[in-house]
Amino acid sequence: MARIEEDKDRERRIDTEILLDIYEEEPLYLGWYYYLENKMKFPFRARCIARKGAAPLSFGDEFVVSGMALEEECEEEMFVNAEWQGEPITVLLTHLEGAGVDEETREAIEDWHYWVGRGYEFPSQGEEEW
Repeated sequence: MARIEEDKDRERRIDTEILLDIYEEEPLYLGWYYYLENKMKFPFRARCIARKGAAPLSFGDEFVVSGMALEEECEEEMFVNAEWQGEPITVLLTHLEGAGVDEETREAIEDWHYWVGRGYEFPSQGEEEW
């Protein structure tokens, strides 16, 4: 994703609703994981806006997102579980947008897209946290 301009309101929400709740010993990704898991209303329809690697989706494909992937699968990126043509798949959250979703789900997805678009990332194992 291209680097995007700072949004002070979104930065404040990320700081106070996601990052602030992380305990010192917890990894940063857990703040995002639980924020997304609690704010997005599953299941919801989504549309593919990007693809990478062997993902079976094409740009514009619509599918159903059933929930967050396992915590350990989200240590570097946020993934969601979905169903495509009757088969379970895992999709990067940055590769989708909500299709007719409620305001909270839309905002959560956009918060994640913003964070990634600003070039923020999780520290590697052994690095200092956020």
